[in-house]
Amino acid sequence: ASSRASITVQDILTASQRQPVLQCGYQCMSCCRVFPTLWSVKTHIHHSSQEGYSCKVYYRRLKALWEKEHKEQEAAAPRV
Repeated sequence: ASSRASITVQDILTASQRQPVLQCGYQCMSCCRVFPTLWSVKTHIHHSSQEGYSCKVYYRRLKALWEKEHKEQEAAAPRV
């Protein structure tokens, strides 16, 4: 079910914070292309398969891994 989770703007921003771009814009962390606006990178991700890229798959998998990591951290946290 999490592999079908929608990719949000927050997901894109979180991924991009891990590797800052020297140019102005937002970088797709899958194909490394730089886009002028957050909206344009989100549109690129959603239509990436039509452009010959697998960016949507990358972000879905990344989001699934983050969710799994978050659940594991919650399970490991001591309960009061």
